[in-house]
Amino acid sequence: MKTWLRQHAAACSDALKQLLRTPGNFFFNTLVVAVALALPIAGLTVLENVRPISGQLAIEPELSLFLKTDTSRSDAAATAKSIKNIIRLSGISARVAFIPREDALFSLQKSTGLSDILSTLGDNPLPDAYVISFEQHFQLNGERATPDKIQALAAKLQSMANVEHVQIDSLWIKRLSALMQLGQFTLTLLAAALGVVVTTVIFNATRLQVMSHQAELMVIRLLGASNHYIQRPYYYAGVISGLSAGLVALGMVVLTLQPMNHAIADFASLYASEFQLVPLSMPISLLLLGTSSALGWFGAFLSVRYHVGKLC
Repeated sequence: MKTWLRQHAAACSDALKQLLRTPGNFFFNTLVVAVALALPIAGLTVLENVRPISGQLAIEPELSLFLKTDTSRSDAAATAKSIKNIIRLSGISARVAFIPREDALFSLQKSTGLSDILSTLGDNPLPDAYVISFEQHFQLNGERATPDKIQALAAKLQSMANVEHVQIDSLWIKRLSALMQLGQFTLTLLAAALGVVVTTVIFNATRLQVMSHQAELMVIRLLGASNHYIQRPYYYAGVISGLSAGLVALGMVVLTLQPMNHAIADFASLYASEFQLVPLSMPISLLLLGTSSALGWFGAFLSVRYHVGKLC
């Protein structure tokens, strides 16, 4: 075990010495790989920051049915029966909830912080309303609420006597969910493409190292060195290059978050939000560093197996 550790420590030391012999090449290769890695890391950072927000949003489509302001409470209660009959005839499973105008005003004051402004209006300007929530799974006594069926139901409810306006809610949330899935798919393709770029850069860098030590490798081979002994330092050089590039890429992304948050703060303030982009968590960062190190090792592995095999 000690011998094995000593051999790997020596190989790692030799790899560092090889990289530091040409600091310029090492710096620029690391920079190129870091830029390639920074793009998917930045995209992942944005997705990880947006994911909690989208996860907190309800994804069930809803209809908000606003009654006319002069509708009495008894007429509003009678309207519920008509609403349920229309939903039943449509064959859709749904839940109907009555929102009194008093509760709507209190919720608005609490959520927006505009209680002082709303209190100056005098009478409550909000109407009584019904919120119709649709089941998104197949039920025994109801069909799934598709967007077309919801649109048709909204048109029927709009024609009722005491109804002022019918608004379809939450469909935009499903669009956001679909957009998130598209972003994840695009990010996966981008990461795969840039992973090929990283592997190619490490491959060429390792090839140059092998070519510059061609005579030395042939002598070592004649002295009886095994293939593993010859190849091991290049593997470590690839890992060090990938790890260094991953660290630089993470640093670049973290540095760009500050100016981005300044721009986001102005936009978020318009929606009374304090949303900001935060760096990736430590487990995810460590996973990305492990991935960049693995890409470095893979590029070095391909290059060493090809070029060292030709020399030896």
